[in-house]
Amino acid sequence: MKKYNVAIVGATGKVGETFLKVLEEKNFPVDKLYPMASKKSAGINIKFQGKDWTVEELSESSFDKDIDIALFSAGGSISLKYAPIAREKGVIVIDNSSAWRMDKDVPLVVPEVNPEDIKKHNGIIANPNCSTIQAVVALKPLHDRFKIKRIVYSTYQAVSGSGVKGIRDLEEGLKGNKNEFYPHQIAFNCIPHIDVFLENGYTKEEMKMVEETKKIMNDDSLRITATAVRVPVISGHSESINVEFEKPYEISEVFSIMDSAEGIVLVDDVANNKYPLAVDAADTDPVYVGRLRRDESVESGLNMWVVADNIRKGAATNTVQIAELLVKYDLI
Repeated sequence: MKKYNVAIVGATGKVGETFLKVLEEKNFPVDKLYPMASKKSAGINIKFQGKDWTVEELSESSFDKDIDIALFSAGGSISLKYAPIAREKGVIVIDNSSAWRMDKDVPLVVPEVNPEDIKKHNGIIANPNCSTIQAVVALKPLHDRFKIKRIVYSTYQAVSGSGVKGIRDLEEGLKGNKNEFYPHQIAFNCIPHIDVFLENGYTKEEMKMVEETKKIMNDDSLRITATAVRVPVISGHSESINVEFEKPYEISEVFSIMDSAEGIVLVDDVANNKYPLAVDAADTDPVYVGRLRRDESVESGLNMWVVADNIRKGAATNTVQIAELLVKYDLI
């Protein structure tokens, strides 16, 4: 089997560490690993495939080496600067930040939803927002069958989506200490505010879900609205999704579609209190779907509850799945 030289930009961060974990779990054919991070992390050793690999400081010359794929998770400004440098050196970049997602020349890929879009890449492929990824995995098979015309997103997002600062705020808040990162306490509280507010009254996170969904589903006709809420949960984003279809449907058919869809685990046995939970999704890759029920306020509406691990499927796993597609389609 052919092996590939892989760079990890942001290798010592939470998502970077999960990149390494998922690459190992999936037995991705890595020959040489090039972990990269900021100056403060340079020189430390990390374990991968039973070997020690030394983290190097990311610089403009980092990609002068023979690197096939670079997985980026170091923030938008880093991606904007270094992804083009890597691309110029012949490296295929899979970027986990928001920097390139809405660029018309950069495919935004969820492998279960729009794998063919990867073939349009020009050296950079974007990984969608974590909350968008799990939503579209659940929505795409329904869209294919019944044609969605409207989506209402309500998200309940874990503090790990904010990184270590968010986790620290929750842990310190539970001890009675004052938070430092969020604008309000997150312990015992819900904050309807993720990312900055825009002129239209929505937050940037909410508009990411709107625009990214349209791009991934290749359908600008979708009418979408969103409310994104930060909740006192460490790991796992939960979403209440309401959709309205153009076509009539039977609820039994929805159950059947969800039960057989790629990347989805159906958990819907309300008689026995079984439905998707963030604690059950933690450190796993599937998207969990449940609470499927007709929205009786409209002609062809449906409600569902969708849960996934935001660090794995919402970031690292989806990125590695994209790398696997590059191998599958022989695009490297």
